[in-house]
Amino acid sequence: MQTIASVDGTRIAYEKTGEGPPLVLVHGTPDDHTYWVMVQPTLAKHCTVYAMDRRGRGQSGDAAEYRLELEFDDVAAVVDMIDQPVILLGHSYGGLISLEAALRTRNLSGLIVYEPPIFSGSQKPDGPLLETLPKIEASLDEGKNDEALLLFLQDLLGMSSAEMESLRASPYWQVMVNAAPTLPRELKAPVEYKFDASRFRELTVSTLLLSGSESPISLREATNTLARSLANSRVTILEGQGHDAAQTAPEPFADEVLKFARGLPG
Repeated sequence: MQTIASVDGTRIAYEKTGEGPPLVLVHGTPDDHTYWVMVQPTLAKHCTVYAMDRRGRGQSGDAAEYRLELEFDDVAAVVDMIDQPVILLGHSYGGLISLEAALRTRNLSGLIVYEPPIFSGSQKPDGPLLETLPKIEASLDEGKNDEALLLFLQDLLGMSSAEMESLRASPYWQVMVNAAPTLPRELKAPVEYKFDASRFRELTVSTLLLSGSESPISLREATNTLARSLANSRVTILEGQGHDAAQTAPEPFADEVLKFARGLPG
């Protein structure tokens, strides 16, 4: 892993693999750069992949006070250190961060966003979020990271028991358990964040909006909101998939990313 200093001095770690056009990967909640393990080898055959550890997990540092804007700066710092235009890919919470980072850099050739948690206009946080967040906080206060993570996966992402059991049996489970303390701040931040479509009118970079046909309706609606707001965007639905297609359907996911990359100018 290599690191770069963000605007506030926090060290942000990233893993660099492959050769070709640069592709920066920004994971969601509660993950680290290993979220991309199923697709990274395929992507690295065609791109130079920079898989970040977002602040507060993995080998990246953190700050005493959390502000969402710091994450925007983190991603922009990674993008700007690269000496040619970058394709930026953000999943979920990382998608929200990538959207805002795209307003902070001129070094993008393309943008890919998978189901960011955004609310616009009169949209309000849904009932499950408001009901589940206090339970997650209580579990974390008691040191029950596993329990907090299960609440997040089942009640908010809608994972089935079979999906969760499979995840619990994988080495990746411990990564998520370790990152669980960041859940409350990353569930609260999108509620406080107000998506303003007018701020993105001048964002003309070619954008691919990915979504799963089986994802929670609030996330699918967020994708539709972005499609109406971004002038140079198109939507691709991954049929039969939910919120984590990079892990559940790595080949179709990587195919869509690479198809988009090949279609960019230059």
